[in-house]
Amino acid sequence: MPIINLAYGKSAISFAFDENQFEVLGKAEEKSALTDVEIGGKLDCPIDSKTLEEIIQPNETVLIVVPDATRQTASGQIVNLIVRRLIANGTMPFDIRIIFATGIHRRVTEAEKKTILTSFIAQRIKTLDHNPRDLAQIVRLGETANGIPIELNRALVEHDRVIIVGGISFHYFAGFTGGRKLICPGLASTRTVSKTHKLSFDCETKSRREGVGSGLLDENAVHEAFTEVVEKFPPHFAVNAIVNDAGEAVDLFCGDWQTAHQTACKFYAARHTIEIAEKRDLVVVSCGGFPHDTNMIQAHKALETASKTCDDGGTIIFLAECADGLGRKDFLDWFAAESSEKLAEKLCENYQVNGQTAWSLLRKAEKFNIQIVTSLAENETRPMRLHKARDFDEALSKIDLEKKGYILPFGAKFLIKN
Repeated sequence: MPIINLAYGKSAISFAFDENQFEVLGKAEEKSALTDVEIGGKLDCPIDSKTLEEIIQPNETVLIVVPDATRQTASGQIVNLIVRRLIANGTMPFDIRIIFATGIHRRVTEAEKKTILTSFIAQRIKTLDHNPRDLAQIVRLGETANGIPIELNRALVEHDRVIIVGGISFHYFAGFTGGRKLICPGLASTRTVSKTHKLSFDCETKSRREGVGSGLLDENAVHEAFTEVVEKFPPHFAVNAIVNDAGEAVDLFCGDWQTAHQTACKFYAARHTIEIAEKRDLVVVSCGGFPHDTNMIQAHKALETASKTCDDGGTIIFLAECADGLGRKDFLDWFAAESSEKLAEKLCENYQVNGQTAWSLLRKAEKFNIQIVTSLAENETRPMRLHKARDFDEALSKIDLEKKGYILPFGAKFLIKN
């Protein structure tokens, strides 16, 4: 029987499976990583934009926006090359700063900064930490047409030029990651993050708003709100990376912050959308390992994909290490609700971003038998209605292996259509 290695944190779990029973959905990225020269060539030919050297003058200050440790974007290699180009063009190193677009995630650790940027850059270029709750960091720039306050990190307005460096993948309600998300929600205040994210939930139907979902940009209320916020103070240059499973850039779309992102999203979707003829009773899903399963809030995105392939009442074996825990200390509080419907009522009374993730997770736990292999304690998995297995073999022992199933080795990276 063939053996597949399913990523789990920074390790892997081997699964010998019957090809007559299981179909594997989604393959590893086979393209080779771009060389420095190839990345330089992409930067030389931006989409709907002048080059960095034409945009940035030697006496101007530059802010480079990068994701936090929950994203793979090849930012170390890319930022290194951008910084070198800027310096070669006359920008002084002390006029360059890098800020981590953490949104409402926790602060980036010193060790993570070196991983995200490389030790060389982290030691030589000043870095800034975004705190969405620190009013001293936030500047108000007006509001959207729907009255959402546009509150962003003041570093954006205190630098002459802004460059965003992100990665492209599917996002379960914003459509895609990258692009505008580096600034909103990445560098937005807690209030702006909450108000824009709330658009993804329809309190009349107590469900996901129509038009909001993975791979959707057109008429996606959340994407449109993010874009409207960023239009108030748009970045001057954008880099959108598509990475392989090792986090290395295999394609790059640079230039205008909107059109380069749209081009990258179309390219990604064309290569990461899978059509299936039927749903099945059994699904084995891995998040794709670290950082996709660093915590439950991140790992849930793979479960969203798995839910599109599983019959109602079916079983999902969910591999999610969650070495960094739940993602928020108060995440479990939402699961005190009797049901997803009651949680939705609570969410509509007092909306919070992670409450929606909790609702989405509980709804799946009610719909499927979810066996989770994780480092989370059972007193954490039980309130979420997830059934913890001691290991993968125990999870397999609890299911009917005669049933037809799917294996999703990279649950967070693919879009399923049926």
